[in-house]
Amino acid sequence: MKAIFDSVSYQCSKIVTQSYSTSFALATKMLGASIRKDIYNIYGFVRFADEIVDTFHDYNKEVLFTKFEQALEDAITDKISLNPILNSFQHTFHKYDIPRHLVDSFMKSMEMDLHKTIYRTDAEYKQYIYGSADVVGLMCLKVFVKGDEERYEELKQSAMSLGSAFQKVNFLRDLKADFEGLNRTYFPNTNLMELDERSKKQIVDEIKADFTLGYQGIEQLPNEAKFGVYTAYKYYYKLLQKLQNTPPLEIKNARIRVPNYQKFGLLATSYVNYKLNLV
Repeated sequence: MKAIFDSVSYQCSKIVTQSYSTSFALATKMLGASIRKDIYNIYGFVRFADEIVDTFHDYNKEVLFTKFEQALEDAITDKISLNPILNSFQHTFHKYDIPRHLVDSFMKSMEMDLHKTIYRTDAEYKQYIYGSADVVGLMCLKVFVKGDEERYEELKQSAMSLGSAFQKVNFLRDLKADFEGLNRTYFPNTNLMELDERSKKQIVDEIKADFTLGYQGIEQLPNEAKFGVYTAYKYYYKLLQKLQNTPPLEIKNARIRVPNYQKFGLLATSYVNYKLNLV
């Protein structure tokens, strides 16, 4: 039965989320049951595309990416795919009428990672951030508002800013892996070999500005989405604070993390704030 295949596909997207990001999986679990599955479906899709360009070093990444891109096109057109991750994503794509240009922009940024290693200008940096992060926030927003186009337009900028903030925190946290492992430098006008407190402060201040605008949108989200998104916000903001308090040399030489006990502490305080209508 097709329903069994679809159920297996959804479970695959959930497993991908739980396997690749315990933090995102925890935040997604805090979403309302009616939208949780669709966020897993979106994450599974973007995670697989990202894995192709970031980790499959022993294979021809360009060939794999081209095949994945064609399979995505077929899944969207045919409304089915034998790739369970793409099958679940196409379901969410059609269910919430996700604009095709969001998907295309995401794939364009992933394709940039196949060839581009240094982002020298603000324009290049913003283009990459938009495609790799902002549009993912917008896809999720489509699910959160359940087709309410007016609400989507009202919260659009905040969702993009929150997506940007999350991505930039990842960039700052993963400086060592991106630079040494993938030979990538995302922050323009920043010499990572000579990262100092001044350069780091500029990056942190930029991320804080994104978080401020993003939080304004969280306050206006439907209740089914608010607690889960707020949980993710609290986690990433805590990670930013740890990075802010970490010397640049240590950031360049180690991956800063939020320990599990702190994650659960953040979850508890987030829940209290949510129940007390402080969000």
